Amino acid sequence: MTLLRRLTAVGSALLTAAALALLRPAPAVAVPTDAELALRWAPVHYQDTAAADYDADYLSTVDYDGEWDTLNNWEHQDDVLSRLTGGAYYSVVETATHWFLVYAYYHPRDWEDFPDPFGLFTHENDMEGVLLTVRKDGSTFGRLEAMVTVAHNDFYSYVPAGGTYTSGRETVDGTLLMQNVDGVAHPTTFQEAKGHGIFRWNGANFPGGDGVVYLPDATTAEVPSSGNDRSVAYGLTDTFAPGGLWARRADPITFAGPGTFRGDNGADNAANSPWGWDDQNDGGDIPRGLLATDPAYLVSTYFANEGSFSLTYTRNAYRG
Repeated sequence: MTLLRRLTAVGSALLTAAALALLRPAPAVAVPTDAELALRWAPVHYQDTAAADYDADYLSTVDYDGEWDTLNNWEHQDDVLSRLTGGAYYSVVETATHWFLVYAYYHPRDWEDFPDPFGLFTHENDMEGVLLTVRKDGSTFGRLEAMVTVAHNDFYSYVPAGGTYTSGRETVDGTLLMQNVDGVAHPTTFQEAKGHGIFRWNGANFPGGDGVVYLPDATTAEVPSSGNDRSVAYGLTDTFAPGGLWARRADPITFAGPGTFRGDNGADNAANSPWGWDDQNDGGDIPRGLLATDPAYLVSTYFANEGSFSLTYTRNAYRG
């Protein structure tokens, strides 16, 4: 065979291979389950503790005492400390462009270390949390773009280093720090002692030097060994699980009203679930609970420069 014929044959074979490669579909990206997404992005959670009552700052779940009656959670909090295993509730809703993950952290008491006979500073049950915005970028778990945290009656906004989001209606309050766990970068959060407002972790030590570092875990939930334990596993519970938090939203044993837990220690009925969280001054078009039930809209107003950003849900169990 002449050199020209050889080159022609090789060129033809290469063109055929290239054509077949174009026709062959690209490998499918694995679609993660909600539990996998929640574990992948679950925060490394820095929980401050107060020396006056360390264990009142340990994370738990609403039914930590084996039942869902929230009128006795204050009283049962310190009965059996081994029941205070670390946990968080999560929910996932999605649009064509993003996943929105809410993590809710529960404590039986919002407390103070001084008497509060008029219920001005304390209340039974306490749930505050975090909203993460994750872009579907073609990878299995996407890319984290923003975080909004809940601290009492205010929300705070954060963007990871290198992120494109800027201040919108609300001001970006700082840079979201990431921390590796087994080689995977997770967002970090900081929760106050006693009142339990949540913010980004700023990389500093705990106020007073003592606190608990909770690490997300797929199979294990632990109780801190003390108020200064720097590695405690916490588990994740689906908010939409059968018989779980959302399923009980109309149960008068647990809730006094939509999104509000029953409680009679300190201020009555003063703690809220994610669909009851509210920022006191972010505008009338962002009503109570929207952080959970319509996070796409909330994020689109809180931030600017989001790029391609759909407001239409492909699934949202908060909306039925």
